[in-house]
Amino acid sequence: MLIGLSCDLKINIAPEQDSPEDFLEEYDSTETADIIAGTLEAKGHSVVMLGGGSRFLDNIRREKVDIVFNISEGRGNYRSREAQVPSILEMLSIPYTGSDPLCLALCLDKLLTKKLVAVEGVNTPGCQILNREDELLELPWDGLSFPVILKPAFEGSSKGIRSTSVAHSVSQAQEAAVKMLKSYKQPIMVEEFIDGDEITVGLIGNSPPVVIGIMGVVPKNKVEHFVYSLEVKRDYLNMVDYECPANLPPGIMGGISDASLKVFKSLGCRDFARIDFRVSSDGTPYFIEINPLPGLGTYSDLVIMAKMMGWTHRELIFAVLTAALKRNSLCQGV
Repeated sequence: MLIGLSCDLKINIAPEQDSPEDFLEEYDSTETADIIAGTLEAKGHSVVMLGGGSRFLDNIRREKVDIVFNISEGRGNYRSREAQVPSILEMLSIPYTGSDPLCLALCLDKLLTKKLVAVEGVNTPGCQILNREDELLELPWDGLSFPVILKPAFEGSSKGIRSTSVAHSVSQAQEAAVKMLKSYKQPIMVEEFIDGDEITVGLIGNSPPVVIGIMGVVPKNKVEHFVYSLEVKRDYLNMVDYECPANLPPGIMGGISDASLKVFKSLGCRDFARIDFRVSSDGTPYFIEINPLPGLGTYSDLVIMAKMMGWTHRELIFAVLTAALKRNSLCQGV
């Protein structure tokens, strides 16, 4: 089988003018692309690198691939950017791994995702959205319980989320919001901060999807309000420990598992995803966000979690491909 690998590599993307320091955070390393390609080749498949952006457009029309292994994050800061490559593949009737354009676009819009998840009966913290600086005084701040955490509304990989993103007052939140609006040029979400355990959940498959792990992220040094921030993720070996399974009572673990499956299905995810929760002091899990296109690099939470649950890195990657092949009835020769 000839498999195309669509990806946006850091080395191929030039930062835009006035872009924030973490502009390239979501994009992949050459190492990750090589690991995925090596895994597929080890299973007897041929792999062609399709790249991303305009390079992908040129390559996908030339290469006659059977399926695309998609890890492309898309270009720009549009809330639909992760849907760019899958949309083209659907137009060309080429099967691919992962979720479809609608799911990817929806899940990158954090506020819209939270609204839909809440309709399904899953707890999620209260929040408000700030579209422009002139809305600062109009925002119903009294409807929020402080502290709050501020984050760009259409980003992943903890872009824009720092240890200083937690605000304890309206004035502090307003000051942080102004800076973020200027840096990220997109709406800012102001969300009630759940001061409790940081939990991330990995899922694989489709009929049905399976929870492969529920992992706790535990700071090595006690802090007042722990945030799984960009600084922490960049230095995770020194700043956090991982517990997988998470050290939580069975009832809470069961609730997180049930909520994860409900979220995965209701949002239309496919093949794999990672979902983040915070558990409050009274044991209530709160949905924070979902990544239907989670990273597959050695440093990625889904990979760390899978390894702690006894998987190899290659087994995880091949499980994603296998789920997509079964969904597309392309299982022959796997």
